Amino acid sequence: MRVCLIGFRRAMMDETKLARMFKVLSVNTRVRMVKLLKERSLCVNALARSLDMTPAAVSQHLRVLRDSDLVIAEKRGYFVHYRVNEETLSQWREIADNLLRPKEK
Repeated sequence: MRVCLIGFRRAMMDETKLARMFKVLSVNTRVRMVKLLKERSLCVNALARSLDMTPAAVSQHLRVLRDSDLVIAEKRGYFVHYRVNEETLSQWREIADNLLRPKEK
């Protein structure tokens, strides 16, 4: 019984991670930000110019991306540059692949 309960809890954790992951990526702006940050690290103002948004709006989206550990902030002088957390990106890809992979016959 205990083994079954542990498996159930693990499945629930995976489902919770999966739902959170898709919620973070459900906003077009955040997806665009991730695409830009995969190419190179950028500061808030550079992201704002690239996305034609205000720095305040970009900061709000970055907060969500940082809270989900998808983006890492690095202080460089007076500016904070953001980059994609490759480890989290890899984990999310694996989680999504597990969900979207067709059932084997």
